[in-house]
Amino acid sequence: MSSASAAIPQPGRTKAFLRLVMIEHSVFALPFAYIATLTAMHRWDGNIHWVRLLLVTVCMVGLRTFAMAVNRIIDREIDARNPRTAHRELVTGAMSVRHAWTGALIALAVFLGAAALLNPLCLALAPVAVIPMVVYPYGKRFTNFPQAILGLAQAMGPIGGWLAVTGEWSWDAVILGLAVGVWIGGFDLIYACQDVETDREIGVKSVPARFGIPAAIWGARACHTVTTGLFVWYALATGAGAFFWLGLLIVAGAFVYEHSIVRPHDLSRLNRAFFSVNGFIGIALFVCALLDLLVRGLTV
Repeated sequence: MSSASAAIPQPGRTKAFLRLVMIEHSVFALPFAYIATLTAMHRWDGNIHWVRLLLVTVCMVGLRTFAMAVNRIIDREIDARNPRTAHRELVTGAMSVRHAWTGALIALAVFLGAAALLNPLCLALAPVAVIPMVVYPYGKRFTNFPQAILGLAQAMGPIGGWLAVTGEWSWDAVILGLAVGVWIGGFDLIYACQDVETDREIGVKSVPARFGIPAAIWGARACHTVTTGLFVWYALATGAGAFFWLGLLIVAGAFVYEHSIVRPHDLSRLNRAFFSVNGFIGIALFVCALLDLLVRGLTV
């Protein structure tokens, strides 16, 4: 095999890296970046700018891929001590740390390149978006509230989407960003409940490990109540129409369902709540927001 062919990433490595970063989980935050981006376009000139929308997509996927890869690299020793995560690629050897860093740095370069193509402000603020992505995996080592760092990181999406269109700061986008951050922080509280015993044993900090599963579940319920209030605030601030309000009703119903199937003493349906319900929430609100913007004059 020549040195040139050896330098080409093998399909197995690519698949392992995509599994490592769980690329399909982009469904959680990406729809909200689209909502902010399209709302900004509606206000700007009423037209969908497809190249700009594509660049926002590249930014979101690139940054999230970098964040997940770095998370897995930093947490690989913790993952090896947790039976739930011991099958992850960096633990089993399906992917080397060197290749994971290569993928992470490529994703970061893609993110920065797309940000540069959007406008100077997006490029200037890009490092600000990167910082919480790197700090988050260390959070469980020094605070019982790592979900707060995760929420801050996830709040960047809608804010960045709006900046990508207008090149100007928007408090409306901040409201939506806060809603997304509190929402994701809330359902991560639920997700962390499955690792309570292991986290306590190996010294990983989290709300359920420190305060117990009931406190974490009630904390998630409080977060999702706040999320609903922030969505309502965003709808009022942006003059949303009937379809968006319909989407909020659907989201509220999904929250009620999510918290009806996950209880402090019954986590048997936790994965359904985490993956299925929360994935549905993002897609449902995006579809309703898009229909609302089209009815209000957004031109394809």
